[in-house]
Amino acid sequence: MRMLHLVLAPRLSGAEVLVKELATLQRRQGYPVWVTSLLPEQDDFVALRTELDRDGVACRFPRRRHRMIGKLWHLFGVVWRFRPDVIFAHATIPAMFARLLPISVPIVYVMHSGGNDFKHWSFRWAERILSRRARALIGVSQASVDTYIATIGTHRFMMVIQNGVDVARFAAAVRSDDSDGAARIVQIGRYLPIKNQLHTVRAFREVLAQMPSARLEFYGIIEDTAYYQSVIDLARSLGIADKVAVNGPRTDVAQALAESDVFVMPSTFEASSIAFAEALASGIPIVANAIPSFAFAERLGNVQLVDTNDPVAYSRALLTAMQQGRTERRLEGMTLDDTANQYLWVARKVLSQAAA
Repeated sequence: MRMLHLVLAPRLSGAEVLVKELATLQRRQGYPVWVTSLLPEQDDFVALRTELDRDGVACRFPRRRHRMIGKLWHLFGVVWRFRPDVIFAHATIPAMFARLLPISVPIVYVMHSGGNDFKHWSFRWAERILSRRARALIGVSQASVDTYIATIGTHRFMMVIQNGVDVARFAAAVRSDDSDGAARIVQIGRYLPIKNQLHTVRAFREVLAQMPSARLEFYGIIEDTAYYQSVIDLARSLGIADKVAVNGPRTDVAQALAESDVFVMPSTFEASSIAFAEALASGIPIVANAIPSFAFAERLGNVQLVDTNDPVAYSRALLTAMQQGRTERRLEGMTLDDTANQYLWVARKVLSQAAA
């Protein structure tokens, strides 16, 4: 079975990281796998591209930005050369482009969005026309599926597959010997208002009153430049800039978690966060916002779900987490193998339907 994964842009973000991990595992299982995109590769994806090349996954990314016709022509060319048996189109825009092509290859639309991609009438109109061109719809959370049904309607084949993580890799990472011993809090995610890095800075100021040697580190794609700058400005205005590192993306997430003492995720909304799953796999104490998509994790040990909009409650949870140690968590159904096996089952299912 020949599988093609389509993303919007190769970058260091949740959907693209999942695709990299899935493609690598599927290739190791003996399947021919290609990865392509509608937009050129971003600089932060270079390390992951190198790993894909090493593992025998063929990557075909456009060298420059194209208009709509150019994007369709690039994608058609990739399909013509690779001759995939199934296409996994990750996210709404890639799925729309794939379904516009005059091809008979079964297309699986994977809904990664944490929000409603169909708020604008033009997206609702397009999706209602193209919906049946997808042989299956995968939601990375039940909320993704529920939103689609409420906005677009039902589909003949819909299911939820949670984003999985390579548990062994994250559990095996160890702290480097050159650590200065200071307690570290880490937040990993794109710089966007929905990720609430500002809430973490405000709560961290309260933490420093009791643990003055603590440090706070941020890593993520700078998607909203103004918001990124506001995080820096807030740390300066609170007089704690020397304790807060506001960094760009980091590829060695397992090592970043190994070198930290607490992981935080105060997001307003998440679908199925890769970073959250990676933190669970690492065993690090976690403080996250009390939102429905994180509720399952509270039973796993050393996971606190609080109202992170409240700096007092948030800071208290951080102080508690800093006294906790790492713990081994049983992530049944959330491993990369679990996710890959379910994607493989979907691929076989749509192929059998197409044959029938």
